Amino acid sequence: MTARAEKGRRGYKGSALVWGGAAALLALPLVAMRFTREVAWTASDFAVMGAMLFAACGAWELATRASGSLAYRAGAGIAIVTAFLTIWINLAAGMIGSEDNPYNLAFAGIVLLALAGGAVARFRPGGLAATMAAAAVAQVAAAALGLSADLSGGLLSAAFALPWLLAAALFRKAARE
Repeated sequence: MTARAEKGRRGYKGSALVWGGAAALLALPLVAMRFTREVAWTASDFAVMGAMLFAACGAWELATRASGSLAYRAGAGIAIVTAFLTIWINLAAGMIGSEDNPYNLAFAGIVLLALAGGAVARFRPGGLAATMAAAAVAQVAAAALGLSADLSGGLLSAAFALPWLLAAALFRKAARE
């Protein structure tokens, strides 16, 4: 078997695991709704989560095809999960106060910054390293603005700068490889 065919098979197994995990994650609330009234998702909740999971898994597929570097893939995975969690938390409860708090719009801007910066950098590791570092700085700035409104939410959102920084370090390592 050729190295290319083996690589394709390994990639497929990883893809199946990622997509299967996303399907299982989407099924969890459906199962929970059978056992408790505290989980009450609507069809639109499932549609939004499904779209978010599809986007995250699709981004992961593109990242794994963009580079064979483990550092690049790890950086991409961390950035994708960080963006996913930022959006999910803000839609579900909001990082600062409730989901209706205007401070939370800043966090959508950070995810857009990461996406736009990645596109401008053509998803090359050096440019992605700078973009993720900029996302971390923006995350801390947004958290500082929100601290006056909600101390615990401000601290939570400031903590989200750490995975952005980790992704930046991994992309920097990938750029040196």
